[in-house]
Amino acid sequence: MIVTERLVLTPSAISDFDDCNAMRTDPKVMEFIGGSSLPEDTWIKLLRNVGHWAAFGYGIFTLREKDGGRFVGEVGLAHFHRGMGERFDDFPEGAWALASAAHGKGYGTEALLAVHDWFFERRGKGRTVCLIDPENVPSVRLGERLGYRPFGQADYRGKPMTLFERLP
Repeated sequence: MIVTERLVLTPSAISDFDDCNAMRTDPKVMEFIGGSSLPEDTWIKLLRNVGHWAAFGYGIFTLREKDGGRFVGEVGLAHFHRGMGERFDDFPEGAWALASAAHGKGYGTEALLAVHDWFFERRGKGRTVCLIDPENVPSVRLGERLGYRPFGQADYRGKPMTLFERLP
């Protein structure tokens, strides 16, 4: 668990399903990350996230407001094996999705800075990567605030994407 000024981050759990599903069926959230999900898609991703913790000892955290416990999203570092090659797939990938109600509040920056610090304290500093749709300007800006810089382009699921890296 990680606690920040306004947030509590816990490893993904099966009990997060309803909140995750509500977020993943929100078109505003899903516009740039694959479109609205079916409950089955959410379930598969949640199982992946839970399993990631068992396999690697880190992964995607569930974000909740410290005050009241409202679900605000998911963030973390993981290995998704996207088939992007050794310059990408061999490194921990920063990932985030925030519920609509959490947009524009700085929660993503707050949570992801804490996650990176937590990760590097346990694993040592190293290169991390992320993949962002260049049309998703808020996400690009968040990545840049975290220290990610573009290093390439790739086609992912039929869309041009920007590859970013964060160096120690």
